[in-house]
Amino acid sequence: MAKKSISKGVIKDIIIVGVGVLVIWIGLQVAFGTQNPFYVVASGSMVPELLVYDVLVVQGHEPFEDIEIGDIIVFNRPSDHNRVIVHRVVSIINDDPKTIRTQGDSNPASIPGTDFPITEEEYIGKVVHVLPQVGYVTQLLKPPVNYVIIAIVIGIMVIKQITKKKKEKMNKISDLDDSENQDTIEELSDINKMEKDSEYSEHVEKSDVLEDKKDESVKETKTDDISEKDNKK
Repeated sequence: MAKKSISKGVIKDIIIVGVGVLVIWIGLQVAFGTQNPFYVVASGSMVPELLVYDVLVVQGHEPFEDIEIGDIIVFNRPSDHNRVIVHRVVSIINDDPKTIRTQGDSNPASIPGTDFPITEEEYIGKVVHVLPQVGYVTQLLKPPVNYVIIAIVIGIMVIKQITKKKKEKMNKISDLDDSENQDTIEELSDINKMEKDSEYSEHVEKSDVLEDKKDESVKETKTDDISEKDNKK
C-alpha cells in the first residue's frame, strides 16, 4: 500500500510539473507570437555580434513590413525551408512584395538561396534579446546527461513522498498519543470525582445516622420526663 501511495504521489508531482511547463510554454508562445521564442546560435556566421551557444529571444509580433536594414532576424532558409537562419538585414530588394537580403556578419557575402530572397513567408521574427552562452544548458541536456537529470528529479520526488508519508504517520501517532492521554486524564478525573462523591455520600450517611441517633435520644429523654411526671401525680 505504501509503495502504491508513493508511486501515485510521484506521478501526481510529474503531472503537475508537466502541466506547469506546458502552461508556461504556451504563455511564452502567445507573448512572443511565435511557436519557438528561443533559438540557440549553432554557427559562427554572426561573430562577434552573436557567439555559438548564445540564446536569442525572438519577437514574432514584430511586423515584417517594419523590418529595416541592420535588424537581425530569424527566418527559414528560402531555398527549402528546412533550416533556420539568423542573419542581419543588409538590403531591401523589393518593396512590393517586400523582399530582403541578409548576410552573416562574419561572412564575406550573401549566399543565394540562404540569405535571399526572403519574403514574409520565410520570416519568423526579430531578435530582441540575447542571453550570452545560456545555450550550454542544451548541451547538458543531451544523452546520457539528460537521463541522469531526469533520474535525479524522480529520485527527489520519491524521497519527498516518503518523507511526507513518514511525517503524516508520525503526526497520526502523536494525535493518538494525545487522544489516549486525554482519555486517561478524563478517566482519572472521573475516578476522583467518584471518590469525592463517595466520600460526600458516606459523610452524609454518617450525618444522617448521627441525627437519627440524636433524635432517638431526645425522644427517649422526653419519654422519661413524661413518665416521671406521671409518677409524681
